[in-house]
Amino acid sequence: MAPRVSVVMLACFVGVMFVDVGGALGEAMTVQRKIMEDADLSQFYSVLERSRQAMASLEYSALTIFAPTNKAFQYKSSNFDDLALYHLCNVPQNLNQLGGSISTELGGSPPLWVTRRNYNNRQDIYVNNAKVIAHRSNYQQANANGKKQVLHIIEEVLEPIITQSDAGFYNPDAFQFLNYTESINNLDFTVRAFRNQVFYNDKTDLYKNAGRHTFFIPVDDKFMSQVRPGKIDQKVIDGHIIANHVLFTNPTPDDVKYQSMAFTDMLKVMISFKKEVEGKDVRVYVKSDTVVGDSTHQTGVVLAEIVKANIPVKNGVVHLISRPLMVVDNTVHQFLKSFENQEDGPLFRFYSAIYDAQPEFMDHLTRMKELTLLAPSNNAWRDPAVNNILRNKTKLQEILYLHLVPSRLSVERIQDMANQQQVNTMANRKSLYFNVLQHGDNKTVTVEGAGVNATVVQPDIAATNGIIHIIDRVLGVPFMTVGRKIATDPMLNDTYWLGQNLNFNDQLDDMSRRYTYFVPRDYAWKKMEVQYPSAYKKFFMRDYGYNVKQILERHLVIADQAYTMNELKEMSHLSGYLNLRLPTSRDVLTVSVTESSDRSFFIEWNNEKIHVFRADVECTNGIIHVIDSVFYQEGDIRVNTGAITASSFSLVCLTFSSALIRLFNSV
Repeated sequence: MAPRVSVVMLACFVGVMFVDVGGALGEAMTVQRKIMEDADLSQFYSVLERSRQAMASLEYSALTIFAPTNKAFQYKSSNFDDLALYHLCNVPQNLNQLGGSISTELGGSPPLWVTRRNYNNRQDIYVNNAKVIAHRSNYQQANANGKKQVLHIIEEVLEPIITQSDAGFYNPDAFQFLNYTESINNLDFTVRAFRNQVFYNDKTDLYKNAGRHTFFIPVDDKFMSQVRPGKIDQKVIDGHIIANHVLFTNPTPDDVKYQSMAFTDMLKVMISFKKEVEGKDVRVYVKSDTVVGDSTHQTGVVLAEIVKANIPVKNGVVHLISRPLMVVDNTVHQFLKSFENQEDGPLFRFYSAIYDAQPEFMDHLTRMKELTLLAPSNNAWRDPAVNNILRNKTKLQEILYLHLVPSRLSVERIQDMANQQQVNTMANRKSLYFNVLQHGDNKTVTVEGAGVNATVVQPDIAATNGIIHIIDRVLGVPFMTVGRKIATDPMLNDTYWLGQNLNFNDQLDDMSRRYTYFVPRDYAWKKMEVQYPSAYKKFFMRDYGYNVKQILERHLVIADQAYTMNELKEMSHLSGYLNLRLPTSRDVLTVSVTESSDRSFFIEWNNEKIHVFRADVECTNGIIHVIDSVFYQEGDIRVNTGAITASSFSLVCLTFSSALIRLFNSV
């Protein structure tokens, strides 16, 4: 007997078929309709509608379409009617099929340049400078005429070079851009001075070379007017081109160095990008680093702002920059003064602090024949504690001179010095201490001054009379407590470890007290290990009940104020030799402080002359003095034979319990 199918089952079957067909019909939506019905692409569709050729291509041609979101249009002010065809490409390709470039439907078929960047275990794809929104892309469907089309969504509007109607060329290469800059629409810069030097030095072929290259062209601004024409020679022109790489600003990571065309056996010039983010504003800089110079090309970094970025050309991309690369033609004073009217320039706030409060400091820079300037970045000056200092002109003067070294200190020279070697500054009795950390080929330089540790974020900016390093903090303005400073200083690890295990460090963050802490550096504990090996062993065996905490208490002075080494020296002279009595939580610390001819301080204690390795490390609740010996004498620590520590008792209990368990199991 044939199975009977109920009316209900049949209805359900028909309903499922209807849903499936409906889903299939939904998937068959053309790319044009997909764009039209996506509310986030409404502005792009409006641009397409105003272009007859674009609408015809959507109807009849195979295409790849790059559609900017509505948000992308908010940041552009140019005429979008000319841009529609630049977002349409005549070969349908999904993201995996995209090669290094793809031709567009715009007149002359200018290419879009494709960049793939691996980042945090994912690959980001950029078209020119626009990032592809991958999860919204790869929509594929045939149009009404059966032509395959692929839709990708991007975060920026793509902008081609649009020339004036009488220019006579489309899809210009870098040479045509350089030669006919005045014929390009919406370009408010001219490049005549640099162009003249390219022709004079017979370097035009570099800009005609087919392929994929990056070109940096200085604009006719005040920098070019100050540069002597002879400085722009053949090698300098080579140093403005990166061959075989198309580098747009968004996909190019900061501080990755590329060889310029001025990279030879005798001269080596690298180029990298650097972004400065302040709120919603992003400024992009390009740096030339002359690693190996010659008689006419000085080693060091030259920093230029990109004033017009990401101009696509037939053979790559052009960036217009504020000044020539490689050319060192300014003093340190002139370099700083160049930021006078650049409120978003990387050293504008530093220049303003000098100009407003200490103009004589700038005069000092002018007179110096050789110097190194550690210049705090704009973000460094936003610290509220720094703003308070700006009101105190005497303190500000001391801080500014702390950033000035009367000699040239390149990163290479700093690396040749021993880590934490003392470097004298122009501030009275103030020194700097440098560290270089190596991570593969990357070097991180840190500098400490008066208790503040800063990182060099832009090293080796070259000037005719010195070197500038941009740092991320203002030196001499403390922002850490005594406790926090000890916890983060790599040369105070042993003292910090002891203090943590003895709960001694708990008090060091108290802002209601003022501490003067004589902190033995790790070297001091190693020296003690040699002199008193049994005592050293007991210090660092926390399972035993030795009275180590009292030794640390001897190093910590608690009073109404914190004392600098110079103040302690003066107090020693007033009190008499070895008669300066300082209160600690244990007893009275009796010392004398002297100063040598090289401005080093020494503490005389218990018939020992102890070198002060770093004096006057300022903190928010006191001062640290880093010393080369421990305040320890024989007999300070004794074994308490009648006592047993908790951990030792636990160990005994555990051993006894294990023995009982084994005995029980054997029975």
